[in-house]
Amino acid sequence: MQTHILGYPRIGSNRELKKACEQYWSGKNELQDLLQAGKESRSKNWKLQQEAGIDLIPCNDFSYYDQVLDMTLSLGAIPERYKVIAEKPSTTQLDLYFAMARGYQKDGLDITAMEMTKWFDTNYHYIVPEFTKNQQFLLSYDKILDEFIEAKKAGIKPKPVIIGLVSYLLLGKEKEEGFDKLDLVDRLLPVYIDLLAALQKEGAEYIQFDEPFLALDLNEKSRAVFTFVYGEIKKQFPDLKFMLATYFEGLKDNLSLSLSLPVDVLHIDLVRCPSQLDDVLNEIPEGLNLSLGIVDGRNIWKNDFEGSLEIIQKAQEKLGSNRLLIAPSCSLLHIPYDLELETELNPEIKNWLAFAKQKVKELKTLQALANGTAEEQTLQEFNENKNAFKDRKTSFLIHNKVVKDRLNQISKKDTQRKNPFSLRKKEQQKVLNLAQFPTTTIGSFPQTKEVRSWRAQFKKGKLSPEQYDSLLKQETEKTIRWQEEIGLDVLVHGEYERNDMVEYFGEQLDGFLFTKKAWVQSYGSRCVKPPIVYGDVSRPKSMTVYWSKYAQSLTKKWIKGMLTGPVTILQWSFIRDDQPRSLTCKQIALAIRKEVKDLENAGIRIIQIDEPAIREGLPLRKEDWQNYLKWAIDCFKIASSGVADSTQIHTHMCYSEFNDIIESIANMDADVITIECSRSQMELLKAFSNFNYPNEIGPGVYDIHSPRVPSVEEMLALLEKAQKVIPAEQLWVNPDCGLKTRKWEETQKALKAMVKAAEKARETIVVT
Repeated sequence: MQTHILGYPRIGSNRELKKACEQYWSGKNELQDLLQAGKESRSKNWKLQQEAGIDLIPCNDFSYYDQVLDMTLSLGAIPERYKVIAEKPSTTQLDLYFAMARGYQKDGLDITAMEMTKWFDTNYHYIVPEFTKNQQFLLSYDKILDEFIEAKKAGIKPKPVIIGLVSYLLLGKEKEEGFDKLDLVDRLLPVYIDLLAALQKEGAEYIQFDEPFLALDLNEKSRAVFTFVYGEIKKQFPDLKFMLATYFEGLKDNLSLSLSLPVDVLHIDLVRCPSQLDDVLNEIPEGLNLSLGIVDGRNIWKNDFEGSLEIIQKAQEKLGSNRLLIAPSCSLLHIPYDLELETELNPEIKNWLAFAKQKVKELKTLQALANGTAEEQTLQEFNENKNAFKDRKTSFLIHNKVVKDRLNQISKKDTQRKNPFSLRKKEQQKVLNLAQFPTTTIGSFPQTKEVRSWRAQFKKGKLSPEQYDSLLKQETEKTIRWQEEIGLDVLVHGEYERNDMVEYFGEQLDGFLFTKKAWVQSYGSRCVKPPIVYGDVSRPKSMTVYWSKYAQSLTKKWIKGMLTGPVTILQWSFIRDDQPRSLTCKQIALAIRKEVKDLENAGIRIIQIDEPAIREGLPLRKEDWQNYLKWAIDCFKIASSGVADSTQIHTHMCYSEFNDIIESIANMDADVITIECSRSQMELLKAFSNFNYPNEIGPGVYDIHSPRVPSVEEMLALLEKAQKVIPAEQLWVNPDCGLKTRKWEETQKALKAMVKAAEKARETIVVT
């Protein structure tokens, strides 16, 4: 029975790759420095897995920005607008690559970035492939082959990880009407065959094809394409061993299809869907080996060795050890590097945890236990594991009777505003008296090196609380004055006291644990440190009132109170696995409800409760949607419904497809919703127009995930597009998302242009 890893984190234990990329983008480092950082990251990962004794070590799981974008460049699927960059003699492949990811605005060129969206139900973002009817493909980026050769030279037995052809097409978007992206299979398949031929020539034995769509709802055409593609590939390469990796859900109605494909190994996620094992074992054909995804690749809790061994033994009895592999449930991309770096955690809780490095070791321990080759040290690890699980179940750290009692008292009244939006809107207009097409931002402003330096000095004790407070107040006042100067209608305080939109709140809530080095990639060079929810959640004191009240005291304009919603805090944290997600979410919702009420009592009349993760948390199978949406929307309403009609509740969502859940979005009953729309050129608004969305909406007109600055005319054109599907009296004007990651120079230019676009809209767009 062999062990293998589906993919490993690539940013580095101290975010070395993040820093290298950003230094290259800023011009501080040369291309060679970035390439060297990438090589070091790959080498460390391979060596760690090799020393741990992993049998099949992945290559091509590394990326400078995103693995889907890597595949797009490899396959030559470069959108037409980037050809002018590609043709410049000075352009390297990485320059083209980063332009596709981040946009390009120099040398007289102004080119928008490719669209970005969530990777299934994770907080990782991928760059969406763009397809046209006459799309051509060509093997044009040697990354996959080069990294395979590099791994071999390093003494590794590498297993190339490749996004499967069908999933790659399904991840993309048709950029013109009149064709189905799956119809491109005949043009794309020869390029995959060329790639496999090159890998085989260099000595590849195993190839891992990631086909996560096999765990989603598929139509008959998609199923037929899977059968065709893998039949052709196996026909061309009978001697290569193909591993088909599925994850994040069970195969369910795609089980027969998956078992029929001519591959050598099928990987299944037994963390997300443990019940599928029986069905797989009952139907698996002779000659097909099975990879058991039994170590959680999405969460940070230790593996339950006793439970995992039961699963392995069941599979052994049916198939024998020689037909089995064991692995994490999915790529370890979604968890932090190394628990050993956390030197200040509560020792009791730390004993319940495992990060990527520890999960690699867990696999080898399970392999030895299951194979009957466990030595004394391994048996000791097994006993320690059992004791850790016993301690966690009985720990006094986890349970809070007051929280549980309040949870049991939640009633329907807690999820309803006093009056419908039509009446609330009149009350809000009287109090707020806002202009038509009111302008605002989503919340955060750029966190400069100085701000980050103050926070670091404060944490190290080099700045006193009074000094830190004074510096933040100065920065906040500067931001308020600047917003007044350019003419924004609804202001924000800038969030300089905050590190991350989830971490900041989790640090002030009981039941949360925080780390120092547990970074996880969100997109590109953007990394987050998700909190760990280990116990019942409660709010011991107010979290945001001090700064919101201070900001409001500086201006006669309205300040938005800024909060993160319960579903997003849940989704962007590592959460308990010992109770339903819905219960944890309701506990968080009750804590946020108290904060909303405190803000209102402090005179804050506009309160934004961000929920960018509502869509992300949606189950991958439609049959499970309704149950999730019921409790997720209820949690938002629990958090937001305790205020007067005159208090305006905003929410924000980004990078989400709303068509299938628009009714649930409307049921949130937020007075104003702001959404990402600029990268999609307002395409996402179709859902709101077809549904006749009743409340107010701010479709983003400025893509903050790109450094390019849009013009007044560009933003006005987006507003005019929006007005064609949403009545003008319902429209707000805002960026796509918070501005924390942007630089001040580009932020100032873009927001000035945004305000001018709103002013022009007031002159040119007729409000009925």
